[in-house]
Amino acid sequence: MSISNFNPTIWSTAFLANLNKVHVHADVMNRDFEGELKVGDTVKISSIGRVTVKDYTRNAGAGGTALSGGTPVTGIDRPEILQGSSLFLTVDQAKYFNFEIDDVDAWQQQPKLMDKAMKESAYAMANVVDLFCNSTMQTGVAGTADNTGNRLDARTVGTGAGDADAYEVLVDLGVKLKESDVTGEMWAIVPPWFVGMLQKDPRFTSYGTAENRSTLMNGRIGRAAGFEIKESNNLSGATAGVLAVAGGVYTVLAGVKEAATFAEQIDKVEAFRPQDGFNDAVKGLHIYGAKVTRPYALASCAVTKA
Repeated sequence: MSISNFNPTIWSTAFLANLNKVHVHADVMNRDFEGELKVGDTVKISSIGRVTVKDYTRNAGAGGTALSGGTPVTGIDRPEILQGSSLFLTVDQAKYFNFEIDDVDAWQQQPKLMDKAMKESAYAMANVVDLFCNSTMQTGVAGTADNTGNRLDARTVGTGAGDADAYEVLVDLGVKLKESDVTGEMWAIVPPWFVGMLQKDPRFTSYGTAENRSTLMNGRIGRAAGFEIKESNNLSGATAGVLAVAGGVYTVLAGVKEAATFAEQIDKVEAFRPQDGFNDAVKGLHIYGAKVTRPYALASCAVTKA
């Protein structure tokens, strides 16, 4: 690739497209407040409190009275003043990539060498973003410990005596969300071994619909226990932000898209010729931020494979 043929607009778009393909946690968040952002920008998210429902007396004018057996009855009260509150989404994450390809290597490789490098950069960046979004949501679940709020008690999942059941973990997460009056399309993010447990469960595999059979034949988990199941290797351990290792603790997350918001932007992608060699180089800056806006619309359970 000649540096003169570099089109930053096209490459920025391609980079963002590749980035979005490997998002998991960011994809279950809404993008309601995404726009033209810069590092340090803060988006104010306003909400209002609950509205009070009161008894209504027929034939009583607003602020007036009606007679009931000779006793005055108060009419409609004055409008209540709604109590507002605000959350702030801060775009406080800024990550960059910066790589070069030697002119000699470039001539010896396929013409799309730089394109492949950009895809690898997008994947690496997406992985960092995905871990950040996981930590944000895990920390934001309502409650502070096992069995408080929407955090289920930790469980060892397997098929042995005394082990918890993967399908029932999902059922219990769904109950937590429904008890919090959460409605809408629910999702759950689980590790690969948890998916394997579900695929061995006859309560999932025995469903006879054509759609379900197609899902199983194509190796996709689809839906289970009312959730759209998503698979990720980026589930954190019992402590948010600490990536689980093989045989460790994984925190399964569940919720709805309205629970958290995410905003991202490719701030700049530039091509340049370094002064210390004969190379083509590309560098890019990616900014983003995330915020849990409805903690009660998330639920979690720390699970360990038996």
